[in-house]
Amino acid sequence: MMLDDRCTQNRRPAAALPARAGVGFKGLHFAEIIRSRPNIGFFEIHAENLMGAGGPPHAQLSRIRADYALSVHGVGLSIGGGTPLNPRHLERLKTLVDRYEPASFSEHLAWSSHGTSFLNDLLPVAYHMETLERVVSNVQQVQERLNRRILLENPATYLEFETSTFSEIEFLDEIARRTGCGLLLDITNVHVSAVNNYFSAEAYIDAFPMRHVEEIHLAGFSCDSDDLDQPLLIDAHCRPVANEVWALYQRALTRTGPIATLIEWDNDIPSWDVLHAQAQRAEALLTMAKKIKARRFHAVAQ
Repeated sequence: MMLDDRCTQNRRPAAALPARAGVGFKGLHFAEIIRSRPNIGFFEIHAENLMGAGGPPHAQLSRIRADYALSVHGVGLSIGGGTPLNPRHLERLKTLVDRYEPASFSEHLAWSSHGTSFLNDLLPVAYHMETLERVVSNVQQVQERLNRRILLENPATYLEFETSTFSEIEFLDEIARRTGCGLLLDITNVHVSAVNNYFSAEAYIDAFPMRHVEEIHLAGFSCDSDDLDQPLLIDAHCRPVANEVWALYQRALTRTGPIATLIEWDNDIPSWDVLHAQAQRAEALLTMAKKIKARRFHAVAQ
């Protein structure tokens, strides 16, 4: 039996999300969502915001879940960390996933904790064999405990490690191959990392293993400068998606075809109309991708 077969047997698939645009659910938008019942593909939540037992957040999410597909996105598992996964955190996550049965669950290729210390950030890892073995083990542990295939997201990075022996693309591809997990392609993270680390975002998109990708993220970023007065982009999720990122998204869609796409906006959260407009822009590009796919199908059939 092949390794991928062992990793995925008796495990539900990750993505039943529609190939449409979704947004992150924020409680301040709840009343408007219920009133207007927007034509949104899905909503996504951060798992760590819903790990309590009850209260208004769960009441609101239960109402949303009754009408819309749901994706759960983790930010605190520390899958790339140097210490074992926190079993209490993993159990709380399982309780949440069992409660809402989301279409997919995703996490980051990053670390945010060490022992009992927790850092409120998603920190990069070195891409070498030792880290690969650790991440593969952690992904397998999460998938076994949740009894589902998860998606792993490419990180936004601000530096590169001299000790890396894999490229980021090779590293993610190997994790997916060994564990059977899917990948979440964050287009904004590609742009941020490319500017910060001086590589071509277009070449990254062209080389990415799209066969593993089951969801895309789009977000805004903030601009700063480093100590050498060079541009430094921050994955801040604080503004509309930039034109450069929309262009990369269209480039990716030529390879993936229509695919579940999330608009992330977690800081300086705008009104519902502004957030919804971003989703509608993504939806228009997805509709175009569907038409292109249909034309190609008919051309081949003829």
